[in-house]
Amino acid sequence: MKIICIGRNYVDHIAELNNQRPEEPVVFMKPDTSILLDKNPFFIPEFSDDIHHEVEVVVKINRLGKHIQKKFAHKYYEEIGLGIDFTARDLQKKLKDQGLPWEKAKSFDGATVVSRNFLKKEDLGDLDNLPFQLYKNDQLQQDGNTHLMLWKIDELIAYVSQYFTLKIGDLIFTGTPAGVSRVVADDELRGVLAGEEQFQIRIK
Repeated sequence: MKIICIGRNYVDHIAELNNQRPEEPVVFMKPDTSILLDKNPFFIPEFSDDIHHEVEVVVKINRLGKHIQKKFAHKYYEEIGLGIDFTARDLQKKLKDQGLPWEKAKSFDGATVVSRNFLKKEDLGDLDNLPFQLYKNDQLQQDGNTHLMLWKIDELIAYVSQYFTLKIGDLIFTGTPAGVSRVVADDELRGVLAGEEQFQIRIK
């Protein structure tokens, strides 16, 4: 199972980190060992004191595919979930400044949160107008909607499949909206997709 992540897919998030707007999707990978086990807390790693949450809509691939055309992309997923891409922002900045890959900042153990239960896409209505939120300590921190994506879900599937064969169970994290922030011990994060709670995480 692959975890394929899309960076810089929301204009406001690009602006808040002072990044350049890309001309095509920014793609990076996470190993399955980065997935935080269900009901486990997230432990801040010793190598960073600036861990940020990034809430994202997650697509679960349900069939094998390569070089998928956009018009057929909707056939390759049936379920949508929500996740967090935890990022060691201090380490990421150091790596970026040196022109090095980001994996150490984004792919460490526990850095990936995935919904307890994925939702059937037919129950969600328009997938290009799908609201989602992240609450930190019961305060709204990130308020997103897929209509703000630079590249929508089907476009991402088509794009990614030009480079990587998609397999059953692969996950695509579709990017984070503005509002990312540092987490500290005893914070509680709660993710909501289309009005339904998808996860609740305690920070240790």
